[in-house]
Amino acid sequence: MTMLNQNFHSALWWQETDHDRLLCTLCPRYCKIGEGQSGFCYIRKNIDGKLYSLGYGRPTGFAIDPIEKKPLNHFLPGTGILSFGTAGCNLGCKFCQNWTMSKAHLDEVNSLYASPEQVVELARKHQVPSIAYTYNDPIIFGEYVVDISRLAREEHIRSVMVTNGYIDPEARKDVFRFVDAANVDLKAFTERFYSKLTLSHLAPVLDTLKWLVHETDVWLEITTLLIPGENDSDEEIKQMIGWILSNLGADVPIHFTAFHPSFRMLDHPPTPHSTLTRARKIALDAGIHFCYVGNVRDVPGQTTFCPNCHAALIERDWHSIYTNNIKEGHCAKCGQKIPGVWK
Repeated sequence: MTMLNQNFHSALWWQETDHDRLLCTLCPRYCKIGEGQSGFCYIRKNIDGKLYSLGYGRPTGFAIDPIEKKPLNHFLPGTGILSFGTAGCNLGCKFCQNWTMSKAHLDEVNSLYASPEQVVELARKHQVPSIAYTYNDPIIFGEYVVDISRLAREEHIRSVMVTNGYIDPEARKDVFRFVDAANVDLKAFTERFYSKLTLSHLAPVLDTLKWLVHETDVWLEITTLLIPGENDSDEEIKQMIGWILSNLGADVPIHFTAFHPSFRMLDHPPTPHSTLTRARKIALDAGIHFCYVGNVRDVPGQTTFCPNCHAALIERDWHSIYTNNIKEGHCAKCGQKIPGVWK
């Protein structure tokens, strides 16, 4: 690592328009960016009539996390993952749980320079099998993701996107090309929630979820942060689960996680544990095979059970694993195949 490199990296996914503005086509926000201005995400900027990615090579820090923290429960369980993000985000979530990074400009946070080669070498140095693009949303530094994930695949290191899924259909083909797994935040199941509390729209996220399942080999898990009074009603949860079953299938793991008052929603209470338990029961009763709760201590709610014989396969407590009874991708008791990436 060296100190911050001031050279900007040419952006992909943009085109010229009339009136001296550039149209960024990376995400469905489609920002029209004037000279010297940045897009909604803060890190895609029009400089002398060309679009640049200010976030390329400028991570705000690295950490070795348990893979379960992403959260991913069916992807190399019990392993570590090199995690990093930049600054900025393409959504405006009023409840952001990581707002000190996602709502910051790069000049407001400490950044180092790290080339794609250095990031991959860091993963090798710490002997972790995966790299996570996370903390803020990696879609906005898609060029960096593409270059790192390409190199990582050559070194047999996996890549994980932790993302809101708000990405243009053409751009996502490039960004996810060398990605092995993704956890997508399905933040709610109403357009009202998305427009009011995230300043975005629901439909593009649903489209990304369907594309990941039906047109890629990316392993997918879904997370929904349940916020009291906003997206935690039985009706909305049932509608969301029904859509997942109809469009994605019963084997996509779902994580219901607890909200803690943050950013611009300090007036909302934390999510009761009972809400998570209720949501999980709704999902399992409807036919979802794997549903988990997060941001709380709940061993049964974080354990992977066989959908056939109901044996406890992977017992977890928070991000720690007690037992793992999955053998070569199958239930050790009855032999049922368990969807996921296990080695």
